[in-house]
Amino acid sequence: MNTMLRKSVLGIAGLAFTGGVFAGPIAAHAAEPVHSTKPVAVAVQADKPDSSKLIPHGVQGAQSKIDLNDEQLANAKAIIAATKKAGLPERAAVISIATSLQESKLENLGHLGDANDHDSLGLFQQRPSSGWGTPEQITNPEYSTLAFLKGLKQVDGWQDMPLTEAAQTVQVSAYPDAYAQWEQQAADIVAHNWNS
Repeated sequence: MNTMLRKSVLGIAGLAFTGGVFAGPIAAHAAEPVHSTKPVAVAVQADKPDSSKLIPHGVQGAQSKIDLNDEQLANAKAIIAATKKAGLPERAAVISIATSLQESKLENLGHLGDANDHDSLGLFQQRPSSGWGTPEQITNPEYSTLAFLKGLKQVDGWQDMPLTEAAQTVQVSAYPDAYAQWEQQAADIVAHNWNS
């Protein structure tokens, strides 16, 4: 074989080999499935409750919002858990959390001395003297939420009422329209924590 032809053939073979070495592993791995221990981010989170379920009538009036500390967030999550335990939908949790935001700012309040409204206690400022339960029961977030929800279920058509009307029917507050201002924050809390 001619030396020039031989060098050309070996040169082409060398290029093919080198290209195969560099392309081979990449091509081989491209066909393999990727395994990762990290969760894959999904662009749309389908497990969040639909806003039409959380605020079916839209919010009423100006909205208030507070920053929640760890205790307040834990109380909100306890309300959500109790709502699920009662077999009620997300809207019931929104009404419950908005009510608690108005009544106690999601703080599980004990007796406040002279600042106390009669004998009101807990997340919903329920009164033992009005039959809501014992002080120990009322200051238990699950118990107080289930007691509130029991009252809510007795309100005919609560699912279709504006939030403030449903909450007021259960709570019988001196400030019946005050619950409405917390609807957006309550809905945001439920949307973020319902499936967590």
